[in-house]
Amino acid sequence: MSTTARFDLKMDPDEKAVVAKAAALMGTTMAGFVRAAAKEKAKELLEREARLTLSGRDFTRFARALDSAFAPNPALREALNRARRRVRRA
Repeated sequence: MSTTARFDLKMDPDEKAVVAKAAALMGTTMAGFVRAAAKEKAKELLEREARLTLSGRDFTRFARALDSAFAPNPALREALNRARRRVRRA
């Protein structure tokens, strides 16, 4: 891994001792441990925030909407007609 950015972190002595012990147990440096832990936590948070959670009522409505027939509105019909006129099939 090439280092392209720097991130400084200040800790109180107790925090540093805890991180040092954990890093030693993992067989890595403090920097490596903090980097891995921060990355893992960040991915977890981003994944959780990207997930959509629906109530039972909202899920039922959503599923019903997916299962119902789709009827394009006039603007979409016109866009499709324009696309058909412009695109030539081989």
